[in-house]
Amino acid sequence: MNENVIVIGAGGHGKVIADIIKKSGDMVSGFLDDNPSLSDTFMGYPILGSTDVFEDFKKCQFVIAIGDAVIREKITEKLDGVKWYTAIYPSSVISDIGVSIGEGTVIMANVVINTGTIIGKHCIINSGAIIEHDNKIDDFVHVSVGAKLAGTVTIGKGTWIGIGVSVSNNISICADCMVGAGGVVIRNIEKAGTYVGVPVERSDMKEKFRGGENNLINIISYIPSGLHVSKYIANGRNVA
Repeated sequence: MNENVIVIGAGGHGKVIADIIKKSGDMVSGFLDDNPSLSDTFMGYPILGSTDVFEDFKKCQFVIAIGDAVIREKITEKLDGVKWYTAIYPSSVISDIGVSIGEGTVIMANVVINTGTIIGKHCIINSGAIIEHDNKIDDFVHVSVGAKLAGTVTIGKGTWIGIGVSVSNNISICADCMVGAGGVVIRNIEKAGTYVGVPVERSDMKEKFRGGENNLINIISYIPSGLHVSKYIANGRNVA
């Protein structure tokens, strides 16, 4: 049965999710976005309004195309009672033995998810990520492009795993962490915060950075492994 799906968030992430919906044989009914300055259409689809009008479309399914885990969670609380669409790219390789994927989660192109892995609600498993056997990934986690999680890894709620991060087997990472691009995690992470480097160490960048947390996320997404973080931050701007 083909589903009618509304995408929340008319941005780059929304483009990718719309493509997954189409390739899955379902229909993009339009977008909701709280930015009033947007035009009436996006990718040729209508922008139907803000999230305030969601009740007008309760016959549709919804999927959130926003990277920020805190915002995703707030939207799920606001859109009480809707049916959430789970977007899975057809080229992804997902074991049919003991794998569970929560509602509203997005699985992008060329992802591998192996046996016994449990993925929570409203997660993002980005292009080319590899999640090995018996992982437990809590709600609202983002595993970025090309990240690799070895067997029996646990990731806490809302944690963001940056581009190309590697996590060794049997490692646990607590909730509300950010692991910078190219980082290697070889020890459990038990305290929320920002972790960068090879192997990763906790950084106080988040507290000191004057540009705010969202700008910090954008910067550490692109910090190459092995380079010192301070080289990339000056006066609240990316100076690489």
